[in-house]
Amino acid sequence: MQPTFVLVHGAFANSFSFAPLQAELGLLGHRSVAVDLPGHGFGATYTRAYQAPQDLEGLATAPGSIKGVTLADNVAHLVGILERAKENGPVILVAHSRGGFTATATANARPDLIDRIVYVAAWCPVDLDVNDYYAEPEMATVDAASLGLAMAGNPAELGLLRVNFRTADRDALAAFKAAFLADGTEEEFLTFLNTFQPDENLDVGTSADRAQAATWGTVPKTFVRLTDDASMPLAMQDRLIREGDALTPDNPYDVRTLGGSHLKWLVDPAPAARILGELATLPTVRD
Repeated sequence: MQPTFVLVHGAFANSFSFAPLQAELGLLGHRSVAVDLPGHGFGATYTRAYQAPQDLEGLATAPGSIKGVTLADNVAHLVGILERAKENGPVILVAHSRGGFTATATANARPDLIDRIVYVAAWCPVDLDVNDYYAEPEMATVDAASLGLAMAGNPAELGLLRVNFRTADRDALAAFKAAFLADGTEEEFLTFLNTFQPDENLDVGTSADRAQAATWGTVPKTFVRLTDDASMPLAMQDRLIREGDALTPDNPYDVRTLGGSHLKWLVDPAPAARILGELATLPTVRD
C-alpha cells in the first residue's frame, strides 16, 4: 500500500516550509501531510508589535500562545495525526532539526503507528539529554549566540523563546544566514526567514524522552545527513547515528546523504523528494 509521509518541522518553523517538498512528493506520486505542532502555523502568535514599524518594547512583553506547550503536548498532537494517517496504510514519519525530539518521543510512546522514521539532520538523543549535547566537541563550531542577537524579551518571564526574525540588524541577519542557509541566495534566505514564526516552546524533554530500545528501537529508521549544515554539524549527525546504532545494533540506521545547509533541502527539495520516494519502497516489516 502507498505510504503517507508525515512531515514534522523544526524550531520556529511550521507546515508552510514543507510546501515545496510536498509539491515534489506529489509530482512523484506520493501522499504527504505536513504537521503544525501546537502553537505553530495558524496557532502561532503574531502581535501588532511584530509588524512594521516594530514596537520592540511591546514585542518583549506580549504573551504568546505557545507558552506552556510541552513536548508531551507535541507528542499527543502528533499521535492523533498518525492514528488518522495509519488508517490509510503505512506511515513514514519525517522529522527535521528540533522536530526530532517530538518524533523520537512519539516513537517511544506509539511505535505501532510508525512504519519508518526519517531524521533529516534531526535530533535523536540517545546517550545524553538534548541540552548536554551542545557542550560536546561536535557542536563546537555552532554559533549558539546567533539567535540571541535578535532575542526579544526574557524567556523566563515570557515562558517561551522569542526571536525577532523581522529585525533589520545586519549582524543578526548575517548570523542567521550563516546558520541556516549559507549556500542560498539572499532572496532565498529572506523568503525562508519570513516563513519563520517568532515564538518557540521551552520544553525539549528529559532523560525519559531519549530513544528507547524496546519501543523506538523497533521502528525501521533512516538518517539523512546534510553535509554543509552549520546548525547541526555533520560530526554531530554522525554521532547520533553511531549512538542509535549502538542502542539497536540489529536495527541500524539506513544512512543517506544530501549536500547543503540546514534549510537548502527545503528550498531545493527535488533531491530530498527522490530520497524519500526511494524509502517508500523499502521493507517496513519489523522482526
